Amino acid sequence: MNWQFNISAGEFFDLIRPAMYVVAVLLSSWVFAGALRRRFSLPVVGILVIGTLLFPLIVFPLYLLALLLRRRRHLPIKNLESGKPLPVVMRLIPVVYLFLALLVFAIFFYRDQRTVDAHLARATHARLTEDRARIIREYRAALALEDDPYIRKLLAIELADAGFLSDALVEYRRAERDGEVDDLLVFRIAVVLDALNHSGQAALEYQRFLASPLCVQALPDARCEIARARLAAE
Repeated sequence: MNWQFNISAGEFFDLIRPAMYVVAVLLSSWVFAGALRRRFSLPVVGILVIGTLLFPLIVFPLYLLALLLRRRRHLPIKNLESGKPLPVVMRLIPVVYLFLALLVFAIFFYRDQRTVDAHLARATHARLTEDRARIIREYRAALALEDDPYIRKLLAIELADAGFLSDALVEYRRAERDGEVDDLLVFRIAVVLDALNHSGQAALEYQRFLASPLCVQALPDARCEIARARLAAE
């Protein structure tokens, strides 16, 4: 059986990153409880907990190795055999830590997944898999958070490629009105107008495009020739 996962490396990392954090929190909570039970000094407990949270693949194995060496050498842990159980409050501290750490992560993850950069990153990942519906959805979500003409232009390009020409034209016009600096924007508008059979308006846009810096420079863009050929064909 051939298993194929249509997922980019960036998406894979985004998927496992929350799980890695949750595992780190669980491990650091377990270390927290164990270190308290073994009556480690508070500075040592703090170092172990923070180290396990930040570097679980390094600190946690070292912690287990230290416990194993103590047992093999029959070295009693300080105050471990005192017979006095931990107070209930001390035993609850790791539980409170676990709850607070997961709560902070949940809040951070929720906010992080709803930023403009997060939506743009997911749109980029979706482009790698040619998931145009998702690209459009992510661009719209980003625009709901920040009305940016560049993002609006990107949305218009995807809409045009998906065949939503009227919607693409609206987004192109708005991106231009809001100050998007791209000489090709006029050309894209002309192409969409042509596709919508608005040949008169398209001709005006082609003329405007030919007057842009992109077409009057020494080595004009190849699309300038397309625009000239389109006007000559009328």
